[in-house]
Amino acid sequence: MAVARSRPRRTGRLVLAGTALVVVLLVVAVLRPSAPVGHWTSAAGHDAFVEAYRRALAEMPAPARTLDLRTDHGVVRVYRFDGPAAGATPLVLLPGRASASPVWADNLPSLLRVGDVYTVDLLGEPGLSVQERPVEDDADQAAWLAQVLEQLPEESFHLVGLSIGGWTAANLAVHRPERVASLTLVDPVFVFADLSPEAVLRSVPASVRWLPRSWRDRFTSWTAGGAPVEDVPVADMIELGMQHYALALPAPARIEEAAVAGITVPTLLVVAGSSVMHDPEQVAANARRLLPEATVRVYAGASHAVNGEQPERIADDLAEHTARRR
Repeated sequence: MAVARSRPRRTGRLVLAGTALVVVLLVVAVLRPSAPVGHWTSAAGHDAFVEAYRRALAEMPAPARTLDLRTDHGVVRVYRFDGPAAGATPLVLLPGRASASPVWADNLPSLLRVGDVYTVDLLGEPGLSVQERPVEDDADQAAWLAQVLEQLPEESFHLVGLSIGGWTAANLAVHRPERVASLTLVDPVFVFADLSPEAVLRSVPASVRWLPRSWRDRFTSWTAGGAPVEDVPVADMIELGMQHYALALPAPARIEEAAVAGITVPTLLVVAGSSVMHDPEQVAANARRLLPEATVRVYAGASHAVNGEQPERIADDLAEHTARRR
């Protein structure tokens, strides 16, 4: 049973689904000029984003360490947060597309009761990671993350991925599972089902950066169950990243079913019962078929912003999931 929330989860509920604007950013990637690596389109845009990022980061506990870890494809920004449970296998949190580490602000208090936490700014996305070489395919996506984990002092990690971060975690388990103790996939996209046609259609007018912000806000609100998104620090950060950062990543595609079925690490799947990004019933059914040993939890009524709506329940389920694998 989830513990009652002690404070409003406005940041999470209003924005976290929008941080997984997979469809929007796929279209943006097509519309923007091609380049070998992701980059900021102007110094002023980058400065504005960094200022918004810092405001959003201030809503999180102070990290114990800030790490910039070099990989074959660039430098990856990682934050470490120390929890009270010494010796437990740490969590590694992977955010949704365009959202970066501050997207986990509402989750950290409860997740730190489970263990130490690392958060990662995905390489090639708006954030403080810096892509330096092209990421060509899914194997490259797994390679840079595996190299990050190899530079951390622990031997293994519980990966927790939100939306496209869920895809990133599952992709690592397919290609480089050696340091993955378990997976927790929070309403992941492109793992167990395709995107919904409505999500594709609604994303198009929100995809053009020179159109008013209100167009993007409407789409973000729709993915978050109709919640407003104005005056939220994380929303401001995401908006500036979408407006001023040019992606140069391969468009994510659904992981082949045979590859998903080949995942051997213990897996917890959290399905948002009212997610508009895909068919939740299909996601749950496919997960049970492909990974019969996985734990599948459907959160009735939750939107794609489920991690901000129900952080305590996720922490409770994750604690149970990881307790036998410390």
